[in-house]
Amino acid sequence: MIIGQILKSKERGVMTARPDDSIQEIALRLASRKIGAIVILGETENVIGIISERDIIRLVAEHGAAALTMLAREGMTRDVVCCTRECTLDEIMETMTKGRFRHIPVVENGALVGIISIGDVVKHHTAEVELEVTAMRGYLATG
Repeated sequence: MIIGQILKSKERGVMTARPDDSIQEIALRLASRKIGAIVILGETENVIGIISERDIIRLVAEHGAAALTMLAREGMTRDVVCCTRECTLDEIMETMTKGRFRHIPVVENGALVGIISIGDVVKHHTAEVELEVTAMRGYLATG
């Protein structure tokens, strides 16, 4: 399965923020949307960072309550690993496992077109496995 197929099954729109947004504002947006990460876009709408729940916890652990007044540019992960619609589910699983992260922005021609979470990966991988099991049962029943 390719990532483009997964994106078609998801809600449209990706939660984004700007480098000058506060960590508190970003935390509120994450909580209100019940999502785990927000993509930070630059002036040309390119992906320049990502802030996850883990990043916010790390900032609070390091800076205490002052972390909430920090700006996204101060706490974001800068070297964002992105993928394209053509990437496979297996490639994304491997990338997430090796990188130890749970969200990967999807870009096309430098523009953000979606985001894939570990939840998306598990859901679609499970569906693939169930389909294979059903096919094998059918094969064995007729064999």
